[in-house]
Amino acid sequence: MEDGSLTLDSAFWMTSGAILGLLILSAYFSGSETALTAASRGKLRARADKGSRGAEQALKITEDNERLIGSVLLGNNLVNILAASLATALFTKLFGESGVALATLVMTLLVLIFAEVLPKTYAITNAETAAARTAPIISVVIRIFAPVVGAVRMLVRGVLRIFGVQTDPDSHILAVREEIAGALYLGHSEGVVEKEDRDRILGALDLGDRAVEEIMLHRSQIEMIDVTDDPEAILAQCLQSNHTRLPVFRDDPDNVIGVVHAKDLLRAMHKLITSFDGTAAEALKNFDVRDVAMKPYFVPETTTLDDQMRQFLRMRSHFALVIDEYGSLQGLITLEDILEEIVGEITDEFDEADEAEMITRAEDNQLLVDGAMTIRDLNRATDWTLPDDAANTVAGLVIHEAQIIPKVGQVFIFHGFRFEVMARQDNRITQLKMRKL
Repeated sequence: MEDGSLTLDSAFWMTSGAILGLLILSAYFSGSETALTAASRGKLRARADKGSRGAEQALKITEDNERLIGSVLLGNNLVNILAASLATALFTKLFGESGVALATLVMTLLVLIFAEVLPKTYAITNAETAAARTAPIISVVIRIFAPVVGAVRMLVRGVLRIFGVQTDPDSHILAVREEIAGALYLGHSEGVVEKEDRDRILGALDLGDRAVEEIMLHRSQIEMIDVTDDPEAILAQCLQSNHTRLPVFRDDPDNVIGVVHAKDLLRAMHKLITSFDGTAAEALKNFDVRDVAMKPYFVPETTTLDDQMRQFLRMRSHFALVIDEYGSLQGLITLEDILEEIVGEITDEFDEADEAEMITRAEDNQLLVDGAMTIRDLNRATDWTLPDDAANTVAGLVIHEAQIIPKVGQVFIFHGFRFEVMARQDNRITQLKMRKL
């Protein structure tokens, strides 16, 4: 009798110990899954670069999330089912038929609290630290379960293929750029990230998707030098201009033969004047602007801003003329134009005051917007979401949507906004009044 009681006590404590150990394993698998999937790969890379072997292993095993999740879930389900089976057997011996229901209730509470909520809460709170600590053991588990996980993976893909679902384990759920952009918008909405910081980072990320034609200065606004002008007229034009570099053309503005830098022009003229015995006017008669003009640098209008900025840095140049597929001049772009897409409008003492005033507030609290303002700049300034895929400027958007060249006073409603044409010069809309509906 005493031996039977001793045997029962030993079996009870052994089974209880096994259940406790299985619950600890379940908690480990649950926490590891959460930590490895929630950890930032960027932060893990930073830890790995500092010498953390655990972070380096975490990076390796998270490259194939399908295999990682399959192995962890397999281990987690094994220990949970085994723990539930042992608990059912133990409670049945102690309480008879009612032990099954009691075992279900007790194990549900234990698994939920100690094997799911508790470890996962810790893993989310310390994702990178937990991932680096669990990665060495999980990598061993992945190797052990590799054959079973491989078979399960093939079975799952076969079933999904029947329903027309294609899986790609190497693809990321979100692209890195989209992930960064989403985090910035979320941070701004929560007040953690300033609007200016958000716009700068997003501007840098968008350089690869935007072409030079979107931000170039249109040919109608380019100030140019006629090679046939008198040297004194060229000098006066350069002195009055707000720009340091001016294209030089012959006969036709499309026929650009060079680009003159104001410093080169002034140096050459000063040298002629100081070395000539007569008057300055007589000295400048022999001046040819082509002698100081640099070779023009042409770029296609479809070049991305990212590529163009790299070209500027590589060539140590700040100025390029933009041409279309037929070789016709379309505009010009500078390094400053590209930088403004990142940091916002850059103005100096030579910029005209009204150039920066492209948005003003009307008396009725609506916005007066310059028609030449780009939609992207307007969105950045107002936090609006006007589409810029069909047109680059606000005026261009109105013309595109209206399919006509509007007259002054006409009102349109597009994309949830009200547009009223306030001013027009020839066929160009120069000012619009806007408000969000």
